[in-house]
Amino acid sequence: MSELDASAGLHHLAIGSIDVERLGEFYRDVFQLRERARHHDENGHLRSIWLDLGGTILMLERALSTAPPVQGVGAGLFLLALRVSPSERTRLERELESRGHEIEARTPFTSYTRDVDGNRVAFSHYPEP
Repeated sequence: MSELDASAGLHHLAIGSIDVERLGEFYRDVFQLRERARHHDENGHLRSIWLDLGGTILMLERALSTAPPVQGVGAGLFLLALRVSPSERTRLERELESRGHEIEARTPFTSYTRDVDGNRVAFSHYPEP
């Protein structure tokens, strides 16, 4: 059995949502992620929106139910952290607060908030001061 070539990077990350359109709008509008594709089911209903996350695909996939929001560090995936510049971090904090999204925590390099589904999202410029 051969070893995985980790230098290949992350291909995609998927987040389930009962309202894919609303979640897609949040990531497109706030984080300015470009939409790569939309997929529909056999009845023509929106099934997923794929966004460009710097060469990785952020797949927003239709879910049938919601999950309780994770507090702090939980088992499994508990945070989506996006790389930003220090000036972009400031702009994002203002943008989120103007839309009614609280900045839950801050460190010298990272800000934490929630998306419209309650998923924990961070944006960080570590290690750049």
